[in-house]
Amino acid sequence: MARRPAGSAALTLVGTASPLHPEPALFDAMIEGWCRQHSARRLSATITRQRVRVVRRFAEFTGAWPWEWRAGQLDSWVAQGRWAQSTVRNYEGSLALFLAYLCDPHYGWAEQCERLVGTVPTQICHDYNTAVHVDENEGRPERRPLTRAELQALFDTADAAVEEAAGSPRKGWLAAFRDATLFKVTYAWGLRRREAAMLDVADFGPNPAAPELGRFGTCQVRFGKAMRGSPPRRRVVASVMPWAVEVLSQYLAEVRPLHGEPARGPALWLTERGERISPRRIDERFAQWRADAHLPAELSVHCLRHSYTSHLAEDGADPLFLQHQLGHSFASTTAVYTTVGADHANRMLRRVLERAFGQEAGS
Repeated sequence: MARRPAGSAALTLVGTASPLHPEPALFDAMIEGWCRQHSARRLSATITRQRVRVVRRFAEFTGAWPWEWRAGQLDSWVAQGRWAQSTVRNYEGSLALFLAYLCDPHYGWAEQCERLVGTVPTQICHDYNTAVHVDENEGRPERRPLTRAELQALFDTADAAVEEAAGSPRKGWLAAFRDATLFKVTYAWGLRRREAAMLDVADFGPNPAAPELGRFGTCQVRFGKAMRGSPPRRRVVASVMPWAVEVLSQYLAEVRPLHGEPARGPALWLTERGERISPRRIDERFAQWRADAHLPAELSVHCLRHSYTSHLAEDGADPLFLQHQLGHSFASTTAVYTTVGADHANRMLRRVLERAFGQEAGS
């Protein structure tokens, strides 16, 4: 007998008694089988939960079972939702994958549906009624790199908060110093929010090409953005901002040890309870200092990564070097992160014109 794939109807429904109302039980079994298929494909639990949530939301919206879904219901659902383009594609993609799984004869769900409810599921997501990916950058246009002046304002606000906390009888100085250092490290090594949160002390090491940076010549990023169905991607980021090395060195030598016993643990950023800081806590602190610095509310922690890319590009960094630093597989992705400031563009323009006019004068 041929071996059945993980998530097949026969494996999911085996041993279950026939319920009085088969529809809810059948739907739950479909979800369970789909989760098994995701597990067999080594997809993360987070991706699985997100996709299942979308399927259940659509079922709740339609008030119908998957074998009753129609394309018009999808149109109505998308039309009523005020979602970004990338969100719409994500939702439609999840539904398309779920229905493709149900319609695949290898899993046997069509046969079970025909036997239990007298009809079969069909694919309702097609090229003609789903959003397409036509732009490299589908992010919000308000999200952009910080200018150098804005970045300095953010860091000045963070430093002022540290000084204020140091002179206050209330607790908070350790957390303020930690967060000020965290944002500077996030910018100086071009990190994503989760990448920064998951850093360990041991992730920094020497770089033979930059001995003047000591033990902080490189940063080992262990929790980079994963490709679909793969574990987190790793990369090594070369340190290029000596001032940030000094800030991090001071934090590790003078501030982090004040946590006492928890400071012997691996995490770089510790909370007051000695636990690893969470991405949500990073967002909350950034929003607080962003408001105090009177910066636009659209700016996020991820904008520090964009700022890193753009500022290095303005300073003449090689595009391929930037691509490796950021861990991008394609140069086009790095280009999305790069926004050259007006001052830098004007300087480049003057250099080109001066070279052109100089050549004409010499000819």
